[in-house]
Amino acid sequence: MKIVVIGGTGLIGSKLVTKLGEHGHEAVAASPNTGVDTLTGEGLAEVLAGASVVIDVSNSPSFEDAAVLEFFETSTRNLLAAEKAAGVGHHVALSVVGTEGRPDIGYFRAKIAQEKLIKESSIPFSIVHATQFYEFARRIADGATDGDTVRMPPVLFQPIAGDEVAQAVGRTAVGSPLNGPVEIAGPEQFRMDEFFRDALTAWGDPREVVTDPHAHYFGAELQERNLVPGDGAVLGEIKYADWLAGNAGE
Repeated sequence: MKIVVIGGTGLIGSKLVTKLGEHGHEAVAASPNTGVDTLTGEGLAEVLAGASVVIDVSNSPSFEDAAVLEFFETSTRNLLAAEKAAGVGHHVALSVVGTEGRPDIGYFRAKIAQEKLIKESSIPFSIVHATQFYEFARRIADGATDGDTVRMPPVLFQPIAGDEVAQAVGRTAVGSPLNGPVEIAGPEQFRMDEFFRDALTAWGDPREVVTDPHAHYFGAELQERNLVPGDGAVLGEIKYADWLAGNAGE
């Protein structure tokens, strides 16, 4: 079947296009790089012609509160309208574990708004809630850096490999619409401060990780279980140490 991947040239999107193609599907990467812009609607009607499924793994270029909300609301409205006109039968979106519990975090609030639009649409849907990706660990550490220290809260943390995110999203896309969410996470649960203390050591990074219960993540203090899934989540198999060994420099 024809499956259009919005954000198909990014980290997860490019993996999805490859994996779906290997399984015999016509997977089309749609992004501003390929002439498709969900914010303006440019190229949407053309790329969605004949599509059975649309997977949205796009992300806002800015994580500033107002900008990220504007991105997800505008792009999702445009996308859903174009899907309805094209007769798309399944809309799949990648979101984040814990969004509904922390509407005070700007990025999470934007994802809540995106999910609300999807749920209110007439198009059958599935939403995949994922934990943080291994690929973004260095970026998270950099965002928590203060001088030579990295301030991390001692909350639970259960990151996942990008390959397994793509695998789960692809599997969801070719199945029947869930009309609800599914949660995915990595195989190991850590304390966030301990994870990054071990990770920086493995990276050969001299920065010191300082445990700080008041450290901010996306501008807010975290509670114990904000970043981990509930019971029934689908867990990956790739452990961080094994992933890191095969992805030197990431």
